[in-house]
Amino acid sequence: MRLLRENGPLIRVGHRGAARLAPENTLRSFEAALGHGVDAIEFDVLDAGPGPLVLGHSLAELGPDPATLDEALDFLAGRDVAVHVDLKLTTRLDEVAVALDRHGVAGRAVVSSFHLPSLHAVAAHAPHIPIGFTYPEDRYGVSKRRGLKPAIRLGTLALRRAVVARISAMIARADAKALMLQHAVVSPAAVARAHAAGAAVWAWTVDDAVELARLEAAGVDAVITNDPRLFAQGIGSATADPIPREDP
Repeated sequence: MRLLRENGPLIRVGHRGAARLAPENTLRSFEAALGHGVDAIEFDVLDAGPGPLVLGHSLAELGPDPATLDEALDFLAGRDVAVHVDLKLTTRLDEVAVALDRHGVAGRAVVSSFHLPSLHAVAAHAPHIPIGFTYPEDRYGVSKRRGLKPAIRLGTLALRRAVVARISAMIARADAKALMLQHAVVSPAAVARAHAAGAAVWAWTVDDAVELARLEAAGVDAVITNDPRLFAQGIGSATADPIPREDP
């Protein structure tokens, strides 16, 4: 699994497939992401109760007929793309690890979460699968509230300065090979600190060309986006035109 870009190109990751182009966490969304040349596909895994594990960000957002984890991995097993599993469950973690092995994608997979016990459980079941620690957790969806954006901006700038000192501890506590950082808290100093500890930095979720340019200049290894057409504009292009939205 290539987590560090090193001297190669930026790793292009589709968020929940390509959430801006098709319904998120669906095989249709995966197809859209692959059609725009992503290197990896990120998706959420959820325990919806009795039955198989399914793709979904939360129970409240779950569709009427969600794809199962097995369906998703069966689809991705035949594609030349890395697999980024973002855990939205804290139980049945052995099933996640077993499924990645059963479908033959463990060697090109990374599993992430902000929940340390879940990451430790996956590592215990599958020590060969790299772990990514997600930071910070937006537990209440504050980042989506438009009226709070000025306050959020000030808060994230402060957090950007503070997070550098926490990098080493985050990596050590999770035994992480990658940090999945919210893009606003990423700085060159944070990336340098993570790389010095042997961990990659994957930035989420970026849908703006100016921010993409800032992150590439900061040295991140991967950028996760809802709209992989962003990469086609030319990575690092801060003057690219806005991307028109497509109907799902």
